[in-house]
Formats: sequence, structure tokens, C-alpha cells
Amino acid sequence: MTNVSVIGLGIMGLPMATNLVDAGFSVTGYNRSQPKIDEFVAQGGSGAASVAEAARDADVIITMVPDSPDVEAVVTGDDGVFANAKPGALWIDASTIRPDVAKQLSDDARAAGIRPLDAPVSGGEQGAIDGVLSIMIGGEKADVDDAQNVLNAVGKTIVHVGPSGSGQTVKAANQLIVAANIQALAEAVVFLEAYGVDTEAGLTVLGGGLAGSKVLDQKGQKMLDRNFDPGFRLTLHNKDLGIVTAAAREANVSIPLGATVAQLVGNLVAQGDGGLDHSGLFTQVARSSGRK
Repeated sequence: MTNVSVIGLGIMGLPMATNLVDAGFSVTGYNRSQPKIDEFVAQGGSGAASVAEAARDADVIITMVPDSPDVEAVVTGDDGVFANAKPGALWIDASTIRPDVAKQLSDDARAAGIRPLDAPVSGGEQGAIDGVLSIMIGGEKADVDDAQNVLNAVGKTIVHVGPSGSGQTVKAANQLIVAANIQALAEAVVFLEAYGVDTEAGLTVLGGGLAGSKVLDQKGQKMLDRNFDPGFRLTLHNKDLGIVTAAAREANVSIPLGATVAQLVGNLVAQGDGGLDHSGLFTQVARSSGRK
């Protein structure tokens, strides 16, 4: 399999597509906005004028769009992936969407003769740039095996976690853990600053102990610098936490911490801060503590 199409060239999709080009694949990119396509072409890829054109000759089609309705819009209809991909093509949805939608779309894909994998990713913009994303995959094992070379070009930790929909379920758990970690880190930074501690030194030693995490490594300095340029927007994390809370309710699982953090994220989005990086949770902690 050498022809890969990437539909959705945003913060995550563009570096993923570029890494596929660098790995030697023939890659076609499509995005709703032309400047992103132009940027990808400048980095060695090819551009498509529509979803149908992107899907038509691809052996592997990767979708990386914001939400469940966006995925549905891309894959269904006369101009969608299912109507235009060749039989036997692999469809890898790297978006983060509802598990039930992933399962239904996987069934629809198989009915259309396409092999689906729900394969959401974790690692943020930097992980996408570095090609070290963690990828959790739902689908048939044989299809996962066939997609391995493509997945290796964009990820480092690649795990088949079960049948269709399972990847999205694991991603929901991931987003729950990440949000809770960011909130705890934000509170810790404000706490350290209130006592006049050398915060950079403090985070260094915390990162070397049990409190260490990738969240601390990637988001701690952003909080110290008050730099909340988006790597992953709060509005998207708000959407993801909606998925988590709804799925937990369906399964009769209690997530009191998750529900609290979901409310805090939702508050920031409602106040107009949804464009901040999710480390922007820090701003709410700082304000409520009377600090800047």
C-alpha cells in the first residue's frame, strides 16, 4: 500500500500527512480551506479538490476532523469516502468521536466494501510533529496488521485494543486522565507561585518523581510562560469530555473528578476561551486564586 490520503489538515492532520510523505508514501491531502492544502503541497504532498478525489485512488484513507458530525459528513453521501473509495481500501479514522458513532460508521464502511479502523491518537501537536503519537485502535486485527507501516510513520505506541469502537472508548479514557492531570498541574503551579518557590526548579524535581507525567513535561512550561497558544484547543477537549461523561452515564460508571473537570473546561469555553490550549485551565485556577 503506497497511496495514502489524509482528509483534514489541521493542527494534527498536517504534520501527520507530512510525516507520511517523509516516510516515502505517495500522499494526497484534502482540507476544507485551501491554504492548508497549499501548505501541504509545499511540503511535498499532493492536493485534492474534494473528498471524493482524495478517496478515489487511495489504498489508505485517514480522516482527522474535529467531531462526530464532521466524520459523518466526510464519509457519507455521494461525495463521501464510502461512495468513492475503491473496494478493500483501509479507512483509518484518527478523529476523536463518540464510540457508538464509530461503531455504526464501521458497520457502514464494511457494507460499502471498505475496511474500517477507529484509531484516535494522543500526544498533541508536538507528538504529531515528531511522529510519536500513541494510537489506540479498534477494528479487525488483520486490518490493523495491514495498516502497520502507515501507522508506524505517524506513531510510536500503536496498540490494537479491541473491536470497532474500542479505540474511541480508550481515547475517551485518555482525555479524562489528561484533563484531570492538567487541572492538578495548574493548581500545583499556582500553589508553588503563591509561596515564592522557584517554579522551574520545582517542576523539574516533581517531574522526576511520582508526580511526573507527559502532561507536566509538555504543559508545565506553558503555564509558567502564560503561553496558551493552541496545541489542542479547550473547545475540542470540552467536546471530548462531553463524550466521556455521556459514555460513563450509559455504562453506569461514576466519574466525580471527571465531571468536575468537565464543568471547569465547559466554563472556560462558555467564557470565550475555547481557542486557548487546554493548558489554559491554568487561567481559571489563577483567577479564582486572585492571581494573574
